[in-house]
Parts: sequence; C-alpha cells; structure tokens
Amino acid sequence: MKTIKLKKENIYKGSLILVNADYPIVKDKANKNVSLIPLDIRFPEILMEYRAATVLAHLMVDLNCSHDIVPVSGYRSFEEQEQIYSESLRENGEEFTKKYVALPNHSEHQTGLAIDLAKNQDNIDFICPEFPYDGIYNDFRKEAPRYGFIERYEKGKEKITGISQEPWHFRYVGYPHSQIMYDNSLCLEEYIDKIKSYTWNNGPLSVEKGNQKIEIFYIPILSEEDERTILVKDYDLYQISGNNVDGCIITLWRGK
Repeated sequence: MKTIKLKKENIYKGSLILVNADYPIVKDKANKNVSLIPLDIRFPEILMEYRAATVLAHLMVDLNCSHDIVPVSGYRSFEEQEQIYSESLRENGEEFTKKYVALPNHSEHQTGLAIDLAKNQDNIDFICPEFPYDGIYNDFRKEAPRYGFIERYEKGKEKITGISQEPWHFRYVGYPHSQIMYDNSLCLEEYIDKIKSYTWNNGPLSVEKGNQKIEIFYIPILSEEDERTILVKDYDLYQISGNNVDGCIITLWRGK
C-alpha cells in the first residue's frame, strides 16, 4: 500500500485550484515549483504550466489547427496582471474591466493553467480576442475536454463565475474532470461544490475509460493542524490537486 499524507499547504496547488474573486492565489504556494514552457515556438513569450502546454500542443496537432488558432495570453506574473488591469481601467473604464479582467492574484492566468486563444487574423484584441462558435474553433471547443481543458467562462454562468462570457479563455483542469464538467454543463465553481459529496467515507464519483475505472474523492482539510493520511494500492495511479478552498481532490486510476 502507498501512504498519501495531505496537509493544509496541499490545498493551494494543482490543476483543479479555483481562482476567482472569492479565492485568490495563495502567494508562493500555487506557483511553487511550477515549470513553465512556451506553448508554441512561434510565440516563445507565451508560457503555460508544463503539462497544460504539452497536452494543449497535442490537441492543436491532432486538430491540425495551428494555422487557424493562435495563443494570445498564457501565464502572467502578478506585475503583468496588475499592469493589464490598470491599463484596462484607464482605456476601457471600470464597468468593462470588472467584466473581463480579474484583479491581481485573482486571475487564473497567474497559475499557468489558463490560455486565451484567438482566430488567426490581423489586429487581434488582447483583452477580448475573437474565437467563434463555428468551424475549427468549435471543433476545438468540443474536443478540448478529452484533453483536460474546459471553456472556463460560459454564457449563463456569469453570476457564478463573476466574469462575463469569454469564448476565448480555456483552462486546464485535467481529465476526467474536464469531461465531467463538459457533459454536465458545470463551471469549475459548480464542480468543486459537486465533488464535496464524494468523500473517502461516502464513496467516490466513478467514471470509466476503456479498461480503467477512475475514482474521484474529496478530502477536506480544515486547519493548519489537520493532516489526512490516505492509503492506496501500490498499482493504483493517482493525482492530487487542491481546490484552493478547503480541501484536496484525489483521482485514482484503477484497472477493472
């Protein structure tokens, strides 16, 4: 058996962390030891977290869409997000900025897990790039969940996410979480709440892929002194992510 020990610090890192107006990035924890790489050699300045960039590159190759879809904005430092927010306030006003630009430390871009994409054309808008709901762009949108990505800010979810619809903004959360969200029309906030019903004692949220059974558990961690010990079988593959709220999510991959 393998022993997994979870502490408060584990809440703030991983592909499922929720970053929004209510739950900011915890400085020096969310980005600690995160490896950033360019998504596309044509745009070496646009970086993403290593796994997210690698998977997204595979998706682009599989769809043969790199001539039609280009990255606009990936990882941003605190200083970059602060500058973007200030410039948008000055150029676009407060109402527009609150709809489309997150405050520093409240932006998913600071995690390295988010990417803004655009239709490849002249004069791409940095804040609101065009990413249509037809053609190769919608093909990308439909395939993205199989690769671990979701369209983060969808129409009808504005009151939950606190951000207006952004067809261009995609977030890496990892498979199968992305597929579950897509199939059930859940935004990340809703998914984080849903998973809390599936504790180690109550039983997992289970999905199947080929000859594998995937089990998802929520582990609450409520204080600095709270340490959880989980035992898993030696042959089980597992992934751990905090939710940046109050606990961790364990994903177990088991053979049938």
